[in-house]
Amino acid sequence: MNGKLTSMHDAVAALVRDGDRISAACGLEARIPYAAGHEIIRQGRRDLTLVGPISDALYDQLIGAGCARAVEAAWVGNVSTGLGYNYRRAVEEGVPCPLASVDYTNLTVALGLRAAADGVPFAITRSIAGTDFARQTDVFRSIVDPWTGESVMAVKAIPLDVAIVHAQRADENGNAQVLGNLGTTVESVRAAKRCILSVEEIVPAESLTITPNATVIPGFLVDAVVLEPLGAHPAPVPGISERDHAFYAAYSDAARTRDGFAAWRAQWIDGVSDRRAYRERLRMFA
Repeated sequence: MNGKLTSMHDAVAALVRDGDRISAACGLEARIPYAAGHEIIRQGRRDLTLVGPISDALYDQLIGAGCARAVEAAWVGNVSTGLGYNYRRAVEEGVPCPLASVDYTNLTVALGLRAAADGVPFAITRSIAGTDFARQTDVFRSIVDPWTGESVMAVKAIPLDVAIVHAQRADENGNAQVLGNLGTTVESVRAAKRCILSVEEIVPAESLTITPNATVIPGFLVDAVVLEPLGAHPAPVPGISERDHAFYAAYSDAARTRDGFAAWRAQWIDGVSDRRAYRERLRMFA
């Protein structure tokens, strides 16, 4: 294929490894790369650390599939219905496997990623002083401002092995334009050793020069580009698709039990070979 274009199967096979620290939750509730997450499940990756502010239901699905050993995030669940059932079972009962959890706020996870992206050991904030978050001394420490003598909170840098991002469009070399809320997209890509980019549309490189300020991900940071329309479904993609509330609600109902999640996974992940088959099944239920 031209440039860095590849399939999602091949991108995950080459770039996501057991034990990796990954971010697949860069855009808060938008642009969540479900297609990549489902391929990770199909390929049976294990011992992942899932990093990011909000993954809506994707991290819950990866946890339920036994892919994760740890989560470092501000939210794992279903924004419409509450905390993820698989997440709760893993933390509270060790089902399907024990899960370590480090709690961040949206701000502090962004600061930690920014520190890693900038190559510095920590970032500074006042926002969590006096809270239970600050008790997690492995990632937060109270330090003294050398100029004023005031106490501030240090947020340890959050490095990544892989950042997975879904964008509206990119050229075949991975120069990507992202519309809407960026969340921690730029910080995550810069903090990662490797990057998988899925996109709604592949465009000629020269077309990106019409709105150059929208090109927030430079191609030299991207290792694989996957053309994956609806690759973020059921999450919204600004300018492309709305959030599929009904799909999220149905997932939440199914995931209340392990058997329910297994049946949902069999239908929507293991029962489809790739995202094209997923889209065809989605049309059947429309």
